[in-house]
Amino acid sequence: MRPFLEGGVGNPSALHSLGSAARESLEAARVKVARLISGPAAGLIFTSGATEANNLALRGVALRAGEGGRHVISSAIEHISVINSCRELEKRGFAVTYLPVDREGRVDPGDLRRGIRRDTALISIMAANPEIGTVQPVAELGKIARAHGVPFHVDGVGAVGRVSLSVEEMGIDLLTLSSNDLYGPPGVGALWVRPGVKLLPLMLGGGQEQGYRSGTENLPAVVGMGVAAELVRAEWRDEIARLARLRDRLLTGLLARLPESRQTGPRTDRLPHHASLCLRAVKADSVLMDLDLQGVAASSGSACASKTLEPSHVLRAIGADPEEQEGSLCLTLGRWTTATEIEVILDLLPSVVSRLRAFSPKALGAAAS
Repeated sequence: MRPFLEGGVGNPSALHSLGSAARESLEAARVKVARLISGPAAGLIFTSGATEANNLALRGVALRAGEGGRHVISSAIEHISVINSCRELEKRGFAVTYLPVDREGRVDPGDLRRGIRRDTALISIMAANPEIGTVQPVAELGKIARAHGVPFHVDGVGAVGRVSLSVEEMGIDLLTLSSNDLYGPPGVGALWVRPGVKLLPLMLGGGQEQGYRSGTENLPAVVGMGVAAELVRAEWRDEIARLARLRDRLLTGLLARLPESRQTGPRTDRLPHHASLCLRAVKADSVLMDLDLQGVAASSGSACASKTLEPSHVLRAIGADPEEQEGSLCLTLGRWTTATEIEVILDLLPSVVSRLRAFSPKALGAAAS
């Protein structure tokens, strides 16, 4: 990325030689990212991030569909950028079906089949949930969408590079990607669109990105995303095997050492780097602050939804009760996580929870009685 940050690089839309060189770099990055999902590079549209890509997919397809397509299908546990796009479409008179999930967060393909209507314009189901780690049966859902002739959008953030996602093999018509989830720079993402699927642009201007996303491309970030995609493609199989071993050690150890806890999401069909659980008699925010003071960064849900201060719609959808929702923890592993660090967490987290529970109202009430 350095040459593109230090200057002397042209605008990819310019006709002079500097612009031509910039355009070559832009298209090279497009090929690298598209290769990661086994799709033609011509379908890749660079955006400012996954949120914009999700908005473009949902609103772009639905608003382009016309009066014959006034229905959208999604799920109850989608990312907030998909949920809010659906809510905006509902304000415009669209009907939205939010498919339920089971206690482990899976969409039932039968529910999707039954939910499709003659006026269904789009199906949008995430590949994997970032809060509970559930991986959806994307290929099966894609077959159903294809059989009914309905475009199928998949939010692939968190899943691309961690589970196999081939747009051709899985019948995906639109796929959202995020650079920072590939260890690339923030502020850039992409939406892959199958040829023949039409969108209404949300950004108007000079017609960049095939007219679907006007505005000068963020070339340094795009180039960085391309390199990140190239590295992920070369390393992902070995890396996910390593992460899955660490994840299993972490989940098994925590559940054994933390009474009144339960895992959220499935044990199999789960993101390889993801561990999540609900604790009773303790609030997650207190646990997170204590962990942070000791050098451990964890979360209680999706980072993009944390600013709303609302109870997790994902945990509600899987049937977690209010006490479990307050005690929800999410621990994600990465390419620098070591086995030694897993052992540190297995010693540290139970002691933190035990100390906080000792000062909880329930514990104090029991002591007083």
